[in-house]
Amino acid sequence: MYSFAEREDTRVVDEPLYAHYLRASGAEHPGRDEVLAAMDSDGNRVVRELVLGPCDRPVLFMKQMAHHLVELDRSFLDRTVNVLLIRDPREVLASIVHQLPDPTLADTGLAVQSELLDELEAQGQAPPVLDSRELLLDPEGVLAKLCERIGLDFDPAMLSWPAGPRSEDGVWAAHWYAGVHRSTRFAPYRPKTEPLLERLEPVHAECRPHYDHLYERAIRAAS
Repeated sequence: MYSFAEREDTRVVDEPLYAHYLRASGAEHPGRDEVLAAMDSDGNRVVRELVLGPCDRPVLFMKQMAHHLVELDRSFLDRTVNVLLIRDPREVLASIVHQLPDPTLADTGLAVQSELLDELEAQGQAPPVLDSRELLLDPEGVLAKLCERIGLDFDPAMLSWPAGPRSEDGVWAAHWYAGVHRSTRFAPYRPKTEPLLERLEPVHAECRPHYDHLYERAIRAAS
């Protein structure tokens, strides 16, 4: 999201369906009450008025979480350009456990992303899959390929951004964005070396087939 926000032709929106997800799922997330108070929790209205509504710039970039699509008719995805961002589930779980002590497959969104890939391909789409490791290994090359796939010119401004929060950040940023607020660019990829908590291994085993299915389609870094 921070990368695309540096494009002059692009308006970015941070997880517009988060409040809908919290209301529909009942999930207990850090800052839940703040999110519900600050955002529209009617997902159908958000899709109609924001996702498919007017925009003051040529490109509207929305960072979404796949599992936020709960209890929504996903047919609106026929009218959007869809990119699936994935990350190795071992790294996802090692990170998310700091905010959600008992994460599940559903919390990772990987199962829904896997479903979405199959659904979109069945409809004739070829959604690009962006893997975080491949992106960090070759930011310019992978972003250039992504832009080509979605019909945009690559903009070198996408490779860096100012440190600190952005006005577009959701109200949950204080709970989730400490790392990105310290960043100014895509950091070199460094695999996590600490072992995964033993209690998370069953969740990792559930996640792995979905990740592998998605990774087969991932844009690769230059070798």
